[in-house]
Amino acid sequence: MNHLEIERKWIVEGWPSLEPCLECEMWQGYISHKPTVRIRKMQTGSNSNYILCLKSKGTIARQEVEIEIDANHFEALKIFTGEDLIYKLHRRYRLTDGNILEVSEVDPGRKTTFFYAEIEFDSMAKAEAWQPEISLSDYLTQEVSGLPGYSMGAYWKRTREKTQ
Repeated sequence: MNHLEIERKWIVEGWPSLEPCLECEMWQGYISHKPTVRIRKMQTGSNSNYILCLKSKGTIARQEVEIEIDANHFEALKIFTGEDLIYKLHRRYRLTDGNILEVSEVDPGRKTTFFYAEIEFDSMAKAEAWQPEISLSDYLTQEVSGLPGYSMGAYWKRTREKTQ
């Protein structure tokens, strides 16, 4: 799938007080940073999906190509990442305005663990105009959209690249 990814991002404390519509685990690693080339395994119950993802330059908006791969290709590509994949607990929440809030706990149990939240939009105008609903106004306070150093690729470089 090829599309323009438009998203806003926040650093958050823990999970929101909402009922999730999806819970899963993810493992991801980076093959390259320029351009961004990432592999990801997403597991929901006993179902696993594997994705090879390429992302263009950009911050809030950037081109993204996702290609579904199989488990064998995922395992073969792991060798290019150094194999210490980022582990995430991931939950999605349907908001009253129809948007999906995605929240991840990154590397639980490590000293570098943190939570972040994202919402994807179908236009820059919608992304710029969106305001958190009242139930999230105290949760989504530290927005980092477009700020350098807050991408998962940057986290990978800080915590993994030295192991490659």
